[in-house]
Amino acid sequence: MSNYTMAQIVSLTGIKSHTLRKWESRYNFLEPLRTDTNIRYYTDKQLKKLLNIGILTRNGFRVSKIDGMTDNEIHEQVSHILLEGSAEDEITALILSIMTLNEDEFDKTVNAEILKTGIISTITGLIYPFLAQVGVLWGVNKVMPAQEHFISNLIRQKIFTAIELLPKPLPDAPRAVLFLPENENHEIGLLLASFIAQKIGWRVYYLGQNVPNENIKMVTEITKPDVLVTMFITHTLKSIQKRLTSITNELNIPIIVSGYIEEPGSIESISSSIHYLSKPDEFIPLLNSIKA
Repeated sequence: MSNYTMAQIVSLTGIKSHTLRKWESRYNFLEPLRTDTNIRYYTDKQLKKLLNIGILTRNGFRVSKIDGMTDNEIHEQVSHILLEGSAEDEITALILSIMTLNEDEFDKTVNAEILKTGIISTITGLIYPFLAQVGVLWGVNKVMPAQEHFISNLIRQKIFTAIELLPKPLPDAPRAVLFLPENENHEIGLLLASFIAQKIGWRVYYLGQNVPNENIKMVTEITKPDVLVTMFITHTLKSIQKRLTSITNELNIPIIVSGYIEEPGSIESISSSIHYLSKPDEFIPLLNSIKA
């Protein structure tokens, strides 16, 4: 069983800390535990209930009414709401699915969104925000490793299946090399970028995790790419600057960089060829500008 700090509860549920304190004092459904030093913490069961309550309050339910509902009644109402849920509610549903390792619920939510909006919109509007919220995308440990592996493997399966169904790129298609630098192993974000690029007609050379700089140079000499795409998740700012400086000194190729970077401006100042991607919906416009 996992325990969560108030800060983690706020991040995962979107419910503000002052609201949690108010609910705690007024209602019976929320009774956080406390450490020996009187610091609040929450259990898996409490997090699941708060995720469901967040869905209900966003959809007009009064907290005083929710306080009198059984767990089954809450679940029934949430299930009904999710049939036509908002993006925020769907993200919450995905968080619940990884907490309970429920593949069926994950598939139901994602497949329904694909039918409504298409797979690219599902990736940029649902999967990316979901991964960022739970910390899987940037590796900031907001879920336990088993949950991260579970959800990562489900997403990998969907991406690989979707890529297999894509048409082959045209002979004159623009080319992209995608890689994670040395000591980077969280590749879900890069896989999503790979699918998006291929979906809009790019030829992708996917190198995957933990790629040394010298290998990047060798691959670019063979493939002649129009852009490099990479992500930094666990590196320090100093290490990121060093690696990007090394690449730009040797290669005159645009580089799209994403990930958990404290000072994006400090890396873009290294070279005019570096473009920092702060949000997934910026990716396609960036690719199109480079292709043009």
